[in-house]
Amino acid sequence: MAEIDKKKKAEAAPAKAEAAPAEPSKRVRARAEAGPHASLSFLRIAPRKVRIVADNVRGMPVGEALAMLKYTPQSAAKPLAKLLRSAVANAENKGGHVDVDALFVKTLTVDGGPKMRRFMPRAMGRAFRIEKRTSHVYIELGTGSGHARA
Repeated sequence: MAEIDKKKKAEAAPAKAEAAPAEPSKRVRARAEAGPHASLSFLRIAPRKVRIVADNVRGMPVGEALAMLKYTPQSAAKPLAKLLRSAVANAENKGGHVDVDALFVKTLTVDGGPKMRRFMPRAMGRAFRIEKRTSHVYIELGTGSGHARA
């Protein structure tokens, strides 16, 4: 009886090993297929303010986008320009033979990060909460002439 149990276990073990490998998740697959990109986390500017600048740059060629950001008065323009230059450097180093002049801003997403909570004293011993918001910014560059200003 013990021999029969051992045989069953021996037959069952290879069946598990022969199982097909698991498919990667959509997120992992999307990141693997992504072009040159860069991300910035915990930017200490509210996402609402960063999106105003990001909307102006989305879909532009890299050169035009950097020129636009250089003369944009909002405080979010400097970190976005730095992030864009980082994505271009990533394209040059990791992408191999990439024409930098043909790059354009394919996707630019601004998501909310964690909020730092501070308290402001108010009248009669009360305290109001102040939320200092942070942003997570992700930029992906595209190549070729497939870009159009939306």
